[in-house]
Amino acid sequence: MSQINTAADFDFQFPAKPASLNNDEKEKYIERIKRLLIEKNAVLVAHYYTDPEIQALAEETGGCVADSLEMARFGHQHPAETLIVAGVKFMGETAKILTPEKTVLMPELEATCSLDLGCPIEEFSAFCDLHPDHTVVVYANTSAAVKARADWVVTSSIALEIVEMLESEGKPILWGPDRHLGSYIEKETGAKMLMWQGACIVHDEFKAKALRDLKIQYPEAAVLVHPESPANVVELADAVGSTSQLIKASQEMPNKHFIVATDKGIFYKMEQASPEKTFVAAPTGGNGATCRSCAHCPWMAMNGLKSIAGALESSLGKEIIVDATLAEKALIPLHRMLNFAAENKLTVKGNA
Repeated sequence: MSQINTAADFDFQFPAKPASLNNDEKEKYIERIKRLLIEKNAVLVAHYYTDPEIQALAEETGGCVADSLEMARFGHQHPAETLIVAGVKFMGETAKILTPEKTVLMPELEATCSLDLGCPIEEFSAFCDLHPDHTVVVYANTSAAVKARADWVVTSSIALEIVEMLESEGKPILWGPDRHLGSYIEKETGAKMLMWQGACIVHDEFKAKALRDLKIQYPEAAVLVHPESPANVVELADAVGSTSQLIKASQEMPNKHFIVATDKGIFYKMEQASPEKTFVAAPTGGNGATCRSCAHCPWMAMNGLKSIAGALESSLGKEIIVDATLAEKALIPLHRMLNFAAENKLTVKGNA
């Protein structure tokens, strides 16, 4: 395994969460957003990791709450001329790549992702150039430029099948950027991959010892883990999967209590689907120096009602622009994944 970068190698500057709004202010912004969505012929799509009030507003107004690829596909199929993407920047880029004719706005263009930041195109491209015989497979949680450099783009719900196929064809694989997801895929498929050493700051913080201690408190609880988590956390899971797969597992498993190792924004959909069940956040590094996220992405938290209203009122500094040539190149590995899924009757969901 090639050691290139780790999350610790990057000095991530975390943003401040938007100022809290009182109930009256929230109601005013919600009503303003509803009106502006109609006036601007726009639809709001929100990721599972945004705050519950944002997810609820997306559903109320005819938008959707989903993982990043499903958000993009919903926007592609929806008749609205403008998409408001409540998530992080690579999600807005994916939406723009799949629907270049529409206006794609982000409540905060600075909302990004440690997997994206930790995989700069210049360095990643140089890594790929060192291994020209390898098939480049990248996780969807990457920039448009990194997608354009790849042979395949995958989500966490279909990565295993695609890597198994490439392995069966004898193709050496270069994987990026999430090292934990890559290691999970290696273990499950037996494939050996050259690995870019990126990580999600949320999932990287889950701790196995603390999780074992919490299991003692909830002996009947099932443990749900996203494969972006460290291997020793994944080993404790009763179910491992993408965001949508974990929500489905929480509905279908008979347990009444669940310990969940992914961003706690997902609790909104889990509790909505199974109101009779109890969901507990898996322990992170704690409130000390090692806690970099405390189970909630600081960039996802930038999406607030005020910033959504602001993007609808003025698109200045809010619009996602992807170079047409770059978008065309990025479409190739995206379509390759979607075609593979269609041919094999697989559902493509589940990147973070």
